[in-house]
Amino acid sequence: MGVPEFDPAYGRAVALAEGIARLTANNPSPFTFFGTNGYLVGRDEVGIIDPGPDIDGHLEHWLAAIGGRRVRFIAVTHTHMDHSPMARRLKAETGAPIAGFGPHETARPLFAGEVNPFAESADSALRPDIVLGDGDTIAADNGFALQAVHTPGHTANHLAFALQGTPYLFCGDHVMDWSTTIVAPPDGSMGDYMASIEKLLERPETVYMSGHGDTIRDAKGVLRATRSHRRMREKAILERIATGDETIAEIVKVIYRTTDPKLHGAAALSVLAHMEDLVERGRVKTDGPPMLKNRYRLSV
Repeated sequence: MGVPEFDPAYGRAVALAEGIARLTANNPSPFTFFGTNGYLVGRDEVGIIDPGPDIDGHLEHWLAAIGGRRVRFIAVTHTHMDHSPMARRLKAETGAPIAGFGPHETARPLFAGEVNPFAESADSALRPDIVLGDGDTIAADNGFALQAVHTPGHTANHLAFALQGTPYLFCGDHVMDWSTTIVAPPDGSMGDYMASIEKLLERPETVYMSGHGDTIRDAKGVLRATRSHRRMREKAILERIATGDETIAEIVKVIYRTTDPKLHGAAALSVLAHMEDLVERGRVKTDGPPMLKNRYRLSV
């Protein structure tokens, strides 16, 4: 995917559509692009989606964007430190309840001897006041109701939010048009991620408000491109195993040869996610549970 232009307009709420505005946190990084997008939904009363990280000045920017209006809820797509910690400070300021799928949890239990490499990225302290399951709705003012869509993969508790009666879906980190989403075990699951792509392809929404970067106008096209990318990555992994590569480190060295070596650790976790899925589907074998240091072979 090419890297599109994007103006984060730090500190200022940018109107995107009637009753929808975006506020981007000033937390740029290789994993967050220009920063984490939060959204205001509603007119006289508002809901907030993904208030973002607890960084200097960001609370004041949110309060200015709210402008004294009643905040009906503070919804989080998932519990990563760049998306949800500001929810607690906004709740203290506005009295609005926090809504989400549930507390942070891994997609599967840790294996013996395994360490979660993204444990520090998890906002494990967050406990939603309103627990939203797949299909549940939550409303701001008249005409602005969100339907929760459970989209596990990036995290087990990941939600997207469909703005009912519109083509808009707030997709969190499930898809982006500037990079592929990180799917890293044990927090993430490639099998779940691919199933969530299929789930979104069956839905009617066509315009996605992403957790990072600009509005995705061709959402179905981006979903299909993301699916194709993951299938091509899987094919490349299987080809490397067929040529004799047995370890994830060997595979990363080849298929991520044009990627900044600083990102090879994250790349290895992405390959591990594919390995887990391939082992589950019977395409690949390994001794014991699939882990980073294992040796892998094709199933006969």
